Formats: sequence, C-alpha cells, structure tokens
Amino acid sequence: MAFCGNCGTQLKDGAVFCHECGARQAGAVPPPPAAPVYTPPPPPQQAPPPPVYQATPPQAPVMPGFIKFSVEEKQMLKMVKVEMQNSMFRCESGAMYYMQGNLQLESKMPSAGGLLKSMVTKETAFKPTLSGTGTVFLEPSFGEFTILELNNETWILDKGAYYASEMGIEVGLWTNKAISGFFSGEGFFQTQVSGSGKLIIVSNGPLEEINLVNDRLVVDGSFAVARTAGIEFTVNKASKGLFSSFTSGEGIVNTFTGTGKVLIAPAANRYITMTNYLGSIYRRVLAIKNS
Repeated sequence: MAFCGNCGTQLKDGAVFCHECGARQAGAVPPPPAAPVYTPPPPPQQAPPPPVYQATPPQAPVMPGFIKFSVEEKQMLKMVKVEMQNSMFRCESGAMYYMQGNLQLESKMPSAGGLLKSMVTKETAFKPTLSGTGTVFLEPSFGEFTILELNNETWILDKGAYYASEMGIEVGLWTNKAISGFFSGEGFFQTQVSGSGKLIIVSNGPLEEINLVNDRLVVDGSFAVARTAGIEFTVNKASKGLFSSFTSGEGIVNTFTGTGKVLIAPAANRYITMTNYLGSIYRRVLAIKNS
C-alpha cells in the first residue's frame, strides 16, 4: 500500500500521480505509451483520361472581295482591264474580250421593259455578269474609256455610253418626259445608273467635267455624255442666229439647267475622227456607185 508523499492520500497500486493533488510519485514507472493507431493512406485518385484530340481539316482562308479597273492602250486601241478576287461586275453585252482564271459568265433574260429600252438607247438588254477570281479584258475600242467613282449618286448616261460597272451600281431606264426630246439625238429614253462603286463610260473623245451651280449649259449636238440626276435636261429649237447648227443640222440644241455635273466630249480623238472620215468617203462612193 502506498501513500502520496505530498498530501498523504492513499494511492492505488501502480499510480504514477496522486488522484487528489496530482503530484507525481517518486519511483513510479509511467505506463508505456499507447501504440499508434495505424491509419491507412487514402487510395490514389485516378488521373482524368486525356482529352480526345479531333483533328479539324484545314480550311482555305476567306479573302475579302477585290476588284480593280484600269485602262490599257495596245496598238492605238484602248482596253479595259478588270482584276478580280472573289468579286463580281456587269458589262455591256458583247464587251467581254477574253478572261483568265476561275471566272463564271452569266447572262439573264431581260424583261419586256429592258427589251424596249435596248431598242431606243442603243444598248443591249442583256447585261452579263462575271464573277470569281481572275483577270478580264473587255473589247478594245478607238474611243475613250473613263472610270467614275460613284458615291451614292445617280447619273443619266447618253445612248451607248454605259460600258461596265460594279454590282453596287444599279442600271435602269430614265424617261425624258419632254416630247421634243424625241427630235434630238437623245430620244425619249436614256440609261440611269445609281448607287456606289466604279462605273466605266465609253465616249468618242476625252471627257471634260462642267460644274453647274444654278446655271445653264447649251450644247449644239449630242456630245454631252453624262449628267447628274439633279440637272434638268430639255431639247429646244435654237433661236435664229444663236447656233449655226453645224453639228445637229436642224437648229436643235440640248439644254442642261440647275446644279450638278455634266460630262461632255466636245472633240473626238484622232482615231474616231479618222474612222468617221473614212466612213463618210465610203458612203459617198457607195452612193455614187448606186446612183
């Protein structure tokens, strides 16, 4: 039997500390430490499966549409060159000369109104379109080609002046409501183009631009090639002595009034002049031969 050396309390056999005062007892052997409890490690987590790679077939890059018009001269003839990349344009029927590349030519049947227009404007009712990527050369001519850049504009063109344009330009019919227009070289109907893009005009000579600001332009003859839609066009008899009617021969003049632009070709180039001169000689010889 053992007693606490500090407080004298009777201790239990083998006690290391007094249960009353908590004093450690001399000569007491502490109990062996408890054996560690074995905790098994958590099972290893499985790695996620690798992603399945799906190969995407390569695609050709989509290039933006591009079109460029230029005028080249070969052997005294002028030609319109059109460089295209994923683009489209329209031209006068029969204007296509040759082309190279992945290009498609399409021509749609015109309406009855389009057929009527072609009869009076000297322009064909068929306006073929060319689309794709490549290079196109249009029919050469002794005349002059002028490239206009339209920006949401409307122009009225003389007979036969339209040659080609981008698809952003609509080609239609303009009606001259003045009855006297039928007696001039212009007639009742002309070509109307409107929109934005490049427009190709063909004329007998170099074009000159005349700007009108609440003004009037009087032309003896039909060398006024184009005008903006804001210009009023009338055909009148020239007052006696005003014009010699050297061009028209009938004393008829074309009058342009208002504010806008008028493009005129007052002088044919030397090749057109020579062609007209040789043609007049041929007609005279033919008339003498048939008389």
